[in-house]
Amino acid sequence: MYYCCGITDTGIGKLNEDSYLVGGQVRREEMTECEVSAPFTAAVADGVGGEDAGEVASHLALQLLSGVRHIKRINIINRIMEIHRKVCEYGIKHDHPNMQTTLCALWVDEHDNAYAVNVGDSRLYLYHEGGIKQISTDQSLVQMLYDQGRITDVERAKHTGRNIIMPVIGNLQTDPDPVLTDIGVLGSSDVVLICSDGLSDYVTRGEMEEVLSWPMHLSKRLRRLADLALEHGSTDNVTAVGVYYRR
Repeated sequence: MYYCCGITDTGIGKLNEDSYLVGGQVRREEMTECEVSAPFTAAVADGVGGEDAGEVASHLALQLLSGVRHIKRINIINRIMEIHRKVCEYGIKHDHPNMQTTLCALWVDEHDNAYAVNVGDSRLYLYHEGGIKQISTDQSLVQMLYDQGRITDVERAKHTGRNIIMPVIGNLQTDPDPVLTDIGVLGSSDVVLICSDGLSDYVTRGEMEEVLSWPMHLSKRLRRLADLALEHGSTDNVTAVGVYYRR
């Protein structure tokens, strides 16, 4: 069995455009926790704030993702592209053209093999043996500049264009480019953290490692990470999902 926990905080805004998926249900409640068996999917979607109806796009994308059952590894990308097309169609039909969302998900198959799939700049981290590693790759302007060697790691954290992301789900002009990463079988002490940039932009990896190392319930550790983001000045919605294998 796997333990899953999701939390979200609107922050200083009046509207929460984030959604999360745990236990087969799309949520915006402050906290949800459950136990699930493989195969399953857990995910975070962050509606793009500069576009219309981001909260609708994030919720719809995860609803569609929750309906994907027992897919083979080679079909994951195809299913994400189907979700993209359906979000585009829904937006046009309901007068929300170009509503967009990121999507970052953990998919665990029936053999307990774990995969990360990502569109946009929401992130998936793996906490393993006291250290944390980002598994997903940001699809953003600053990541592209960093990969090209044009800015340093320190500069990308404060770059004025850090909120500019590449085409995501729902973009009418250009299709997204989903990235699939093989994680392997999760160890007994591993924790998967999926979060929106409202958290990852304001909490350092060192802080993540420290909080995730605490000997307390995972829901309390996620709540502390969200609180840290808000204390550090996050002006965005803050959402996180945590998953670990419970033997």
